[in-house]
Amino acid sequence: MKKVLITGANGFLGANLTRELYRMGFDIKILIRPSADLKGIADIPCEIFYGCIDNNNDVQEAVKGCHIVIHAACITEQWGISFAEYERTNFTATKYITSACITHQVEKFIYVSTANTIGPGNKNNPGNELNGFTLFNANSGYINSKYLAQQYVLEQVSASQLPGIVVNPTFMIGPHDTKPSSGKLILYGLKHRLLFYPPGGKNFVHIKDVCRGIINAIEKGKTGDCYLLAGQNLSYAEFFRLLRKISGKRQLLIRIPAFVLKTAGFFSSLTRLPGKLNYTTAYLLCLDNYYSGKKSERELQLRYTPVEAAVTGALNWFKENNYI
Repeated sequence: MKKVLITGANGFLGANLTRELYRMGFDIKILIRPSADLKGIADIPCEIFYGCIDNNNDVQEAVKGCHIVIHAACITEQWGISFAEYERTNFTATKYITSACITHQVEKFIYVSTANTIGPGNKNNPGNELNGFTLFNANSGYINSKYLAQQYVLEQVSASQLPGIVVNPTFMIGPHDTKPSSGKLILYGLKHRLLFYPPGGKNFVHIKDVCRGIINAIEKGKTGDCYLLAGQNLSYAEFFRLLRKISGKRQLLIRIPAFVLKTAGFFSSLTRLPGKLNYTTAYLLCLDNYYSGKKSERELQLRYTPVEAAVTGALNWFKENNYI
């Protein structure tokens, strides 16, 4: 099988993707920081290249000899990070990786972006790949840097014949979330009897569907295209009711009004108080952040798993690994 390089292999998506590619028989190489925690993929045989994605020499050496490159590494946190850090890790590193892919003439480059580089919609008219970028006002270093990186990748497809494809996952749920990342939402929902939730909502997708979308994009994706990997649209109220049903926990759900959440986020940003609430996170939590995966269903031949199965899988994994 062909040799595939994965960046961010120790993250939530990267760990699941590495497992799936190994199961399919790919020859796997991972580019990983020397200090990275490999707990999520410790049992997966692969070639480990220790280096940094923001070091051009490391990237060039890592890409050499690979047929396929999947770039999933990035900073995703929405708080406590300077834009310079986002720019270095999310944008400059992507420039280095695309350059190495062009130099070494890889057969396929898959850039893992985010759904939020595409304008969201409501449940009746969810966002799709034809929507422009509309979340600049969220003032998110993560979203803005990912948008810049995505545009650079698409520019290099035209300017330098980069064999690039962009995938745009929504909010991923599932097992092997060792940090945890998106699983924090599930853990929050399980640990509180009195559960306060925001007024917005988002699209939830099974992590295995995202892995399948990335792998299918290698063979079926069109160079220069973007593909939303989007499962089911749920408000936060609907999500926490589903979690309550699956877990069997008795909880009282209390909705936080949008103006209260945004005001708290504004003052937290203004005063630079420590914590995980700022205006950006408050704005996004109040947003109808809904998307459609119709294009990926049609062109990448995906069949999306119900969110209930994704939540159940994540919950069981957290229990088995003593997170709860």
